[in-house]
Amino acid sequence: MIFTSKALAFICPDNKSCLKGDCDVKTFLTDDFLLSSEPARRLYHEHAAHMPIFDYHCHLNPQEIYENKQFSDIGEAWLAGDHYKWRVMRACGVPEEYVTGSASFREKFDRFAAIMPQLIGNPIYHWSHLELLRFFGVDELLDAGSADAVWKQANEKLQSSAGSARALIAESSVKALCTTDDPADDLQYHRLLAADKDFATQVLPTFRPDKALHVENAEYAAYMKKLGAAAGIDIRTLDDVKAALRQRLDYFVACGCRLSDQSFGSPDFTVWDEQAAGEAMRKALAGETPLPQETAAYQSLLMDFLGKEYAARGFTMQLHLGALRNLNTRRFQALGPDVGCDSIGDGIPAASLAAMLDRLAVEDALPKTILYTLNASDNDKLVACAGSFQDGTTAGKLQFGSAWWFNDHLDGMETQMRALANIGVLSRFVGMLTDSRSFLSYPRHEYFRRILCRVIGGWVADGQAPADYDLLGGMVEDICYNNAARYIGIEG
Repeated sequence: MIFTSKALAFICPDNKSCLKGDCDVKTFLTDDFLLSSEPARRLYHEHAAHMPIFDYHCHLNPQEIYENKQFSDIGEAWLAGDHYKWRVMRACGVPEEYVTGSASFREKFDRFAAIMPQLIGNPIYHWSHLELLRFFGVDELLDAGSADAVWKQANEKLQSSAGSARALIAESSVKALCTTDDPADDLQYHRLLAADKDFATQVLPTFRPDKALHVENAEYAAYMKKLGAAAGIDIRTLDDVKAALRQRLDYFVACGCRLSDQSFGSPDFTVWDEQAAGEAMRKALAGETPLPQETAAYQSLLMDFLGKEYAARGFTMQLHLGALRNLNTRRFQALGPDVGCDSIGDGIPAASLAAMLDRLAVEDALPKTILYTLNASDNDKLVACAGSFQDGTTAGKLQFGSAWWFNDHLDGMETQMRALANIGVLSRFVGMLTDSRSFLSYPRHEYFRRILCRVIGGWVADGQAPADYDLLGGMVEDICYNNAARYIGIEG
């Protein structure tokens, strides 16, 4: 399925518009949801709606794709690993037993359904209802009263062949997707998927060396043993780390990898001290905690190395910046990371980001790079910094990535797009990604596309852009799919 208007939100029994409260409608998801002007509606329905999806950053499990996972029910499909939903459930007073605990998925679903009316204003309210409508044809609001009917209607599909992992991906018109993979992974399921001619969607790995970069983390020493085993190298020095990562990069390339991804809080890439970098690693391997200056030196040297390796292989380098992770120590100790206890952190200093990019650019070794920020106050900064390193070799070589995580909502997306348009070039934008662990998240692309058309169509309605629908329609189609396909390289 391409997320178009074919599944209308409701049909009024009186053939009324239902825009003035003159009949009992079941849902707010009309065909023109979020499209607040006629130009926006035209751009969406004529151009955005029919485009395929390239989900170039997600956290889907490649094993589940290969094995064509069948979900037991909507509770599992929605709540098994979605820390977005876990956060709002806790905020609404739902006990942990019904969030990540031992309660059944039916019990967890019922608790989630009961709080849904309280979530108006949160993007989860929009996302959840879009998913119910697009995948399951549910055209009523989810709440405690409708939970049983929604449970049965969704499960009817999820427990059929149409509800398997591959079927949901294909129904969403996903042409390609990129998972997030550790350098030590054997990529077994990516290799199996590449050999499977019965599944048309490309499933590509992404090289994410975070555990090798974060020398300050307590698990660093154990991870070096794991990485060394995967590469066949006894890791003792920084040169050994580089050799292991280089070997794993070559392996990832052989398995179809075209992107990397790194996540930082507010790193200081201005520090360049090889001795301090070596000392950081020595301490970490000995179970000691490096000093902040030593950690910064280590990360600067390693990112310089990785950037050059990425450029040599034609990779796209993704940098996720501004996250503050695992704030709740008690919950981290009980449940581990990625359970909804992270936050927006401080933004990256402009001098830090520029130092890292500039070192690579000076040596003509700066790869294609997408910059994401969790701190929206950095939007203009990142666009301006990226613009300083465009070099004419690739259109939009330095990208300001889509609104990420806590910014992944209507206001955040509009703010990101307007910053890019004001300081950079919106028409070269590589567009949306799910950043999700859920096979039901693809309506987020529809959500993004409606907001994109809302912004551009609003300019036309306000007389700020020409009413040239061939020009603007082509721009919308490029941002929805074509730019990313060309930039990362999945065409053909």
